[in-house]
This record gives sequence, C-alpha cells and structure tokens, in this order.
Amino acid sequence: MKLRVALILALIAAQFGCRPFVHYNPDRDQPSKSRVYTVNKGDTLYSIAWEHGHDYRSVARWNGINPPYTIYPGQAIRMHPGRTASVQQQTNAADTSTTANTTTTQAGGKNQAATNDDHELSWAWPVEGEVVGTFSGSDPGKKGLDIAGRMGQSVKAAADGKVVYSGNGLRGYGNLIIIKHNTAYFSAYAYNDKLFVQENDTVKSGQRIAEMGKNSSDQAILHFEIRRNGTPQDPVKYLPKKGS
Repeated sequence: MKLRVALILALIAAQFGCRPFVHYNPDRDQPSKSRVYTVNKGDTLYSIAWEHGHDYRSVARWNGINPPYTIYPGQAIRMHPGRTASVQQQTNAADTSTTANTTTTQAGGKNQAATNDDHELSWAWPVEGEVVGTFSGSDPGKKGLDIAGRMGQSVKAAADGKVVYSGNGLRGYGNLIIIKHNTAYFSAYAYNDKLFVQENDTVKSGQRIAEMGKNSSDQAILHFEIRRNGTPQDPVKYLPKKGS
C-alpha cells in the first residue's frame, strides 16, 4: 500500500512539478478586467476606459468608434488592441455628452498626443484633510490618494474641466465624478455622499462638485485620482505643497 501511494505521488509530481507557478494578480484577473466589456445603462466610453485603466482614445480605436463616441447598452466593447473594427454609423452627431441611455459622449479634442498638457493645468487640493492613503505605482489598490475628512464636507474640482461621468456604476468607487481637463488629463472623486454636477457640466477649479461620504470601512473620506492618458499618476506630484 505504501509503495502504491508513493508511486501515485511521484506521478502527480511529474505531471505538475514542471508547470510554472502563476501568481494571482487581482488587477488582471478580476471580472472587471475582462477582454470584452458589455455596456450597461449609464456607461460612457470615458467611464469604461477608466474602470479598465485605458486611455479612452485607445478603447475607441480598438473598437472603431469615432467621435462623438456613441455607445449603447448591450454593446460589446473590446478592451484590448486587435484587428480594427468597422467604423460604426453615428446616428447622433451633436457635440454633446450623454450616458448610454441614448449614449453619446463628446469627443473632447482630436486623437493626438498630449505634448503641452502638462503645463496647461493649475491643480488644487479637492478637499481639506489628512492624507491617510498614498499612491503606489505597483499596488492596483492604491491608484490615488485617500483624504480623510467629515461627512458632508465640500469636495471641489481640482482644476478646470468638463464632467464626463457622474454616478455610481463603477465598482469600488461609490458615488463617483470623473472630470476631463484636457485630452490627456482626467481626475476622479470617489466615495461621495451627494453629487452636485452632472455629465457634460463645465466646472471651474475650486467649484463645489460633491459632498464627502464614507468608504466601505465607514470612514469619511475622499478617494482622489489623477490619470494621464489612462495611466494613474501620483497626485502629490501635481498638487501644491500643503501650506503653500
């Protein structure tokens, strides 16, 4: 009997021992990072690109979606490069931004590299409070800053821009606002209690856009992100130093 068990263990080791160990990567393996995304009511091209960590222009290009970036519920959106899809027929060429109820989203500029965008923006802190969570380029759970505060505290736009998402459809963000500042830069404001701006609203730096809410740990907090061409950036590198 012992000999038989030993032989079975040896066979198992021979079969699996040469296979490489695959480390679980939650940012890669979670369902929201699938290679094809089905559009839900309320989605915009910007919010889909944000959730998957891509530049909205890349997502549009991979799917042959031209300005004004019309999408609709039930549509399959490829989240990876591949053979260029046929250009969709646009039924609404109005230069407006709405959600996937009808869904059109504004082009917001040509599909071009952002060469002068870095020095065109003047950033400000979106809320007063202690930074209790910092950015990490290697940790997918730390794509921005967590700033502690109090329930109902004013959340302000960190720079001039246009609201391209206002809702709670992105998992893990609660009531979320995404602002487009230029062709390259976007900012996001998560865990809000109340939202005071809607998609397509133009906002100014320092304008009150929301009230602070609580995260899943029941802590009054604002999660704040800045992304450049779809890539998360450390907001501290853009925001003025505290007290300046």
